[in-house]
Amino acid sequence: MTTQTHTSLHLTRRLRRLRRSEALRAMVRETRLSPDMFVLPLFVCEGEGIRREVSSMPGVFQLSVDEAVKETAAAHSDGVRSVLLFGLPDQKDDIGSGAYDPEAPVQSAIRAIKRETPGTLVITDVCLCEYTDHGHCGIVIDGEIVNDPTVEQLARAAVSHAAAGADIVAPSDMMDGRVAAIREALEEAGHQNVAIMAYAAKYASAFYGPFREADGSLGRLKGDKRGYQMNPANIEEALREVELDLAEGADFVMVKPGMPYLDVIRQVKDAFGVPTFAYQVSGEYAMIEASAAAGAGDRDALILETLIAFKRAGASGVLTYHAVDAARLIAV
Repeated sequence: MTTQTHTSLHLTRRLRRLRRSEALRAMVRETRLSPDMFVLPLFVCEGEGIRREVSSMPGVFQLSVDEAVKETAAAHSDGVRSVLLFGLPDQKDDIGSGAYDPEAPVQSAIRAIKRETPGTLVITDVCLCEYTDHGHCGIVIDGEIVNDPTVEQLARAAVSHAAAGADIVAPSDMMDGRVAAIREALEEAGHQNVAIMAYAAKYASAFYGPFREADGSLGRLKGDKRGYQMNPANIEEALREVELDLAEGADFVMVKPGMPYLDVIRQVKDAFGVPTFAYQVSGEYAMIEASAAAGAGDRDALILETLIAFKRAGASGVLTYHAVDAARLIAV
């Protein structure tokens, strides 16, 4: 004889009813992903026909301009319409002068991408770390990363990117006042329509390790970046950083890294209500790839679950090396 408790006889709210089939689960889905919310980062180097894999980031490559154009076109065909360009020049110096060379990899890639896939939104990383022989994001004088001379170089780089056709410039250096300086320089140069995506809350994170190989700074960096990137323990400081960048003219803000800072994304979005992006950084990418390679997790499921977490936390979009993979998974 089967018995039922009094509670079960009167249980009218059964939440599992809406989980019974894929169609039901899809109907009541609260958080949805789309390819147009993803930005694909690309590392652009000098030369031709170069496609050099980053050993700590399997599936990610340093690309010559012609290969970057191919990668962009392929991503665009899968619905990923935005790319973020990092430059890898052969020659570096102590002030990062290659950042504003009109023939440097980023500027050359912007022109080529706009020519071949004009519907692509091109965002450029504005920083000196890829261009300095010491690997820091700013100019070093007497062992100190100096703020204002660095800002002058960043403004020159941003204008150079805009002149080449960039849609958005993204300062990632974390120097004080750089958004205002870039906004003023863009206006003066006639680039009023170029937007600024500020790396507003960029933390001094252990998750950047593989990026050091990807951007060519591995082994060059002396010391660390804690003097200008944020303390991972702070969230109120992140809100002050965002407020300042918006006041200086930023159109978008970004939180970097992503998964360890979901609470920051949520608070930024709630406090300011502006387009807020998350950067799923190299270490996060490498963890997913390593987990899947070791048989410890389903790669596709890991990719989608992490991206859903960003969206659920309030991110307007995500910069991710898994952008194309995610777009294909969504389309299935």
